[in-house]
Parts: sequence; C-alpha cells; structure tokens
Amino acid sequence: MSDPALELRGIEKHYNRGTPAEVQVLRGTSLTVRPGEIVAMVAPSGAGKSTLLHIAGLLDSADAGRVFLGGEDMTDLGDRRRTAARRSDVGFVYQFHHLLPEFTAAENIVLPQLADGVAQDAAEDRARDLLDIVGVGHRAGHRPSALSGGEQQRVAFCRALANHPKVLLADEPTGNLDPETSATVFAALMALVRETGLAALIATHNLDLAGRMDRVVRLKEGVVV
Repeated sequence: MSDPALELRGIEKHYNRGTPAEVQVLRGTSLTVRPGEIVAMVAPSGAGKSTLLHIAGLLDSADAGRVFLGGEDMTDLGDRRRTAARRSDVGFVYQFHHLLPEFTAAENIVLPQLADGVAQDAAEDRARDLLDIVGVGHRAGHRPSALSGGEQQRVAFCRALANHPKVLLADEPTGNLDPETSATVFAALMALVRETGLAALIATHNLDLAGRMDRVVRLKEGVVV
C-alpha cells in the first residue's frame, strides 16, 4: 500500500501559551488521507479546523505532533524547505478565491507553475487542461472581474492544482456561494480531484456536500473523531 498523501500524528496547538488566557485548540489530533481519497472535515466555527488545515499545509507549526506529506516528515524542515514543499506538494482553496485581478483566469494558473520552474508552454497547456475539466475553458482569457462567483472559485481550484500537489486542502470552498452555484462548483471540484488522483481534505459546514465525499470526520474538542 502506498504512503498516505497526508498524515497528521498527535497534533497539538495552543494560543497565548503559558499565560492565564491560554487556549488549547488541538489536543493530539491524528488524521490520515490517502491518494485519491476525498475527506470532509466537519466542525463548528472556532473548533480549530482552519488551524488544522494551516498546520497540515505547512503554513503554521504545531506545538506538538508531526506532519507527513507523501510519507516524508515535514515537521522539522527549515523555512526554505517548508516553502518549497508548500509550493510543490500542497494546494490551497479558501472560501474567497483570492485570484490576482490584473491577470486572466489562465494566467492565474500559469503563474504558480512559472514560479516552480515550469516552462511557459507547458504551464499554459496545464492551465487549459484544468480549466476544461471544470467547464470554464471558454473563459480562460477573462479577468476575475468578468467571471461569476462560481467561475472564479473554479479557477481557484485549478490554480491550487497547477503544480501537481500531493494533497488539496480546502477551507469552506463553497461557503460564499448560493446553494445552486455551490452544488455546481462542488461537482467541478470532485471532477478535478478524481481526474488528478490526489488526496483532498475539505472543511465544510455543508452536510449535504460532506455526505458526497468518501469519508466524513468531525473535529470535536480538539480531536478528530
């Protein structure tokens, strides 16, 4: 069996550590996501799911525990290697698309590839392929301001997967959309993940969408259940 795409072991995180106001958000949380698996993480606001995603994606460090990507221990890497791993191994999608407004949809997907050393022609081919998968290939030359909310978020999905990451981390990726658009965008996300075969951990409040994923975990009192 292949190594998990993402493995979290005993993750702990405190805020205001060592003060009377100390809060322990994560209490020895462990979680495994395998290649090709789409896992929903459901939790109420303030339960620590964004913190967990940030630690999983190497944007934040845990106070205790270990993070593995593709079987490699990332916990003690220096800043430069963490940045390189984050750029190549992890794709992020947030509730808001955060596309660069001065660039077209395709250019938003090409740019992270160029930063990772991909040739221009190959990067443009990858952008077109991804946009076609999510049904907005005909909008490749439009800037974000000319796209609908659902189209913008689908472009954001493509950008997150531009560099062939091992794992996709998504934090309420349809939370800013109406129910009909949310369903359409989520279907596009599922198609994209299935087509690329990566692992995905998706935090959502939407129990209907969560139920369509391979597995649902809940973050409760600082641990995954």
